[in-house]
Amino acid sequence: MIEEAAADERIILGEPSLKAGEVLYSLRDVSVEYGTRVGPVAAVDHVSLDIRKGEILGLVGESGCGKSTLGKAMLRMIARPGKISTGELWFDGVDLLKISEKNMRQIRGARLGMVFQDPMTSLNPLSKIVDHLTETIMTHESSVSEAAARDRAAQLIGRLGLREERIDDYPHQFSGGMRQRIMIALALALRADLVIADEPTTALDVIVEAQFLDLLRELRDEFDLTIVLITHNIGVVAEVADRVAVMYAGRLAELASVNDLFLDTKHPYGQGLLRAVPNIELDGAELYQMEGAPPNLLHTPTGCAFHPRCPAVMPVCSQHQPAFASIGRDHYTACWLYEDHPTGPEAHDE
Repeated sequence: MIEEAAADERIILGEPSLKAGEVLYSLRDVSVEYGTRVGPVAAVDHVSLDIRKGEILGLVGESGCGKSTLGKAMLRMIARPGKISTGELWFDGVDLLKISEKNMRQIRGARLGMVFQDPMTSLNPLSKIVDHLTETIMTHESSVSEAAARDRAAQLIGRLGLREERIDDYPHQFSGGMRQRIMIALALALRADLVIADEPTTALDVIVEAQFLDLLRELRDEFDLTIVLITHNIGVVAEVADRVAVMYAGRLAELASVNDLFLDTKHPYGQGLLRAVPNIELDGAELYQMEGAPPNLLHTPTGCAFHPRCPAVMPVCSQHQPAFASIGRDHYTACWLYEDHPTGPEAHDE
């Protein structure tokens, strides 16, 4: 179990000096377990991933694959009975798993933000929008007056396409798309470096969704943001992402640029996801449906977890877990189909 640092430890992060494309946040061998009466469940299983400054990284997969859990782990928001059981979370030269919760709160919200799927679960229905924003600003920046915090909140709301006077309204007085903009405002109020957006377009209609995705791109450029976009909607990823990470059963199955993933998907699971996307150009074509279902994480199959559903399964797939390895320039996958894997099956016996 990972131990928390002493409560009186003080971590001060400096102003970010990274250039676009350099690694901003690095996950190393991260695992998240949930304790149950019948044993531990590995919701995230030894994931390593670098997130580059200024990029939009799409994190995709079926429901239950560990996407949201990984996003919460990045902010150290895993609640009991869950725990981050292994790994390192490096941000700005600091392993976030080695600092106290008090010091983590200096970073969470100020440098790292999150936009949740349903804003109404995060916004206090009894508080005005201005109260949400000014409290966030003044909690992290004690030298800022209430009047200055209100002015900043109004300007931010205006930049996100809402009338500035509406900061005195309550959450229920806004539409779903407007509430998502308010959640982004909360993440940007302290000029966060990295924002994790967890299924932010799920409850939006297609028109509002398109506007929201355009806004994400604009904010990335204007505020020098890095965004992790968690979604099961492949179309959303194709629209805005620079790179895409595909998860299955708590592990990374593939990582590539958005063009490489859509034009030359390597992992059979990724291929199945893309085939299952409706295509209006294929009039009358039958929609592809991937056979089987994601595994029960209490009893994950041996070897590659996808092998019971894989159309290209080989004997080695059920016996050994493939390495997550490079198969080309900035393209990685975990699959035994590729002869250029750097190691043989004997090295991955688990």
